[in-house]
Amino acid sequence: AKFEGKTSFGMSVFNLGNAIMGSGILGLAYAMANTGIILFLFLLSAVAALSSYSIHLLLKASGVVGIRAYEQLGLRAFGTPGKMAAGIAITLQNIGAMSSYLYIVKSEFPLVIQAFLKTDSATDMWYLNGNYLVVLVSVTIILPLALMKQLGYLGYTSGFSLSCMVFFLSVIYKKFHISCPFEDYVFNSTAALHHSNISEASLGYHVGHAQEDESCSPRMFTLNSQTAYTIPILAFAFVCHPEVLPIYTELRNPTQRRMQHVSNISILVMYTMYFLAALFGYLTFYDNVEAELLHTYSRIDPYDTLMLCVRLAVLTAVTLTVPIVLFPVRRAFQQMLFPNKTFNWLRHIAIAVTLLTFINILVIFAPNILPIFGIIGATSAPCLIFIFPAIFYIRIVPKDVEPMHSTPKIVAACFACLGFLFMIMSLSFIIIDWTTGSNNAGSGH
Repeated sequence: AKFEGKTSFGMSVFNLGNAIMGSGILGLAYAMANTGIILFLFLLSAVAALSSYSIHLLLKASGVVGIRAYEQLGLRAFGTPGKMAAGIAITLQNIGAMSSYLYIVKSEFPLVIQAFLKTDSATDMWYLNGNYLVVLVSVTIILPLALMKQLGYLGYTSGFSLSCMVFFLSVIYKKFHISCPFEDYVFNSTAALHHSNISEASLGYHVGHAQEDESCSPRMFTLNSQTAYTIPILAFAFVCHPEVLPIYTELRNPTQRRMQHVSNISILVMYTMYFLAALFGYLTFYDNVEAELLHTYSRIDPYDTLMLCVRLAVLTAVTLTVPIVLFPVRRAFQQMLFPNKTFNWLRHIAIAVTLLTFINILVIFAPNILPIFGIIGATSAPCLIFIFPAIFYIRIVPKDVEPMHSTPKIVAACFACLGFLFMIMSLSFIIIDWTTGSNNAGSGH
């Protein structure tokens, strides 16, 4: 049965943009502090280009076979193991993402309410208890949205979610004049370039804090012990691949070019927002920026109304991303467990309720296993972004169209190798972190 797509171009861009925009946006200022502005811009551009290429591979492979489901591509390329691998990777990746979003709600929401009510943390009213709040949000906001029959309907909430993030940007921009004591700080960049002390990097990280002006000047380029950690954070900043094909399915007059345009615009919009968020956050705090940007702001004035609204906006954005991320997981379950069944409301609702219940239980009773999702993310994200699209493409595009030694296939093979490299890199960082007991390897998305 041909499915007739109804979702407009703009709504698809909103949905995909919302799928891309994760909590990762909060960690980017920290990443910039450890790479310097120019290197950060270079890395971010590279990652955006790679993500776009990877979506191109997915769309091309799905065009050859006329299938628009990630799991089905796996089935066509490698039979049932391929289908299972794709389904499991999507499930783990997105459950990890959803639990990290709900964990943000659990930890931030009580603080925001507390600040709005100007109460002390001593009072233990139920509405200041993160566990109750996260269940409340799940039931009243996330569940109804997750029960929609099609992703297209979520375009409006996605648009709202993205505008919350734009608000977040504008406020960070307003807050520019905070800490550092002097005015003329930007773009005497030659001086800053001379300061890109690699010697300081080898000495260790906190040397520059001794002189106030050193930690208050923007660095164009810097390398230190943390630099390597920012690469995985950036590499997974544009993970939206499980959502691409469901959105493609629902696009009005869907052609490969049109969907590629949707993806490129989404990536471009998010690229701009990521860069500005990182830049404003970094130029406000320089070397004092923390891995969680909002946290740095609340150190200055936890009861500042504007900052409260921003935290509320980020919470809203994060909450509204959960239903979008839930769709591919439900689809993966359908494909893995009930491959030949048609749409059924009961099954549709049951899977959503089960998933949300499971994630809530995780977030409430076992928050300390969330780092495990860091490991899962470090394995599943490279698979979904780099490895699967490349190897599915190589297997699915027929040899008589593109022989194995043709340029597209060789490039795709290199792309898969790059994915393995990222995977090994991020996993080894996480292991190093665990053995040394520091906590630097944030997960993206």
